[in-house]
Amino acid sequence: MAQFDVYPNPSKQTKKHYPYLLDIQSPYISDITTRIVIPLGYAALFKYEAMTILTPEISFEDDLLLLLTPQISSVPAKILKEPIGSLSHFREKIINSLDFAVAGI
Repeated sequence: MAQFDVYPNPSKQTKKHYPYLLDIQSPYISDITTRIVIPLGYAALFKYEAMTILTPEISFEDDLLLLLTPQISSVPAKILKEPIGSLSHFREKIINSLDFAVAGI
């Protein structure tokens, strides 16, 4: 598992709104059984939650998504099967959203 890998959301209940989970966990803490993730939601469904820094728009698989940083959580690592892509090229946006959520900067 690599930082900024994208996984399909395995939840049947939530995947129609949140199709992907973004693994943001540092590679330095890979020995624990959970992974820290941020859901990616369809931008059209979350237009009232859009905030440039906190919930940046991200394109993936021809979809316009929002990185829903306020919904950060951990999931058991075993539910994340195979990554389907990486958002490492959005690293700066992702880190900025976390900084804004935690420190307001």
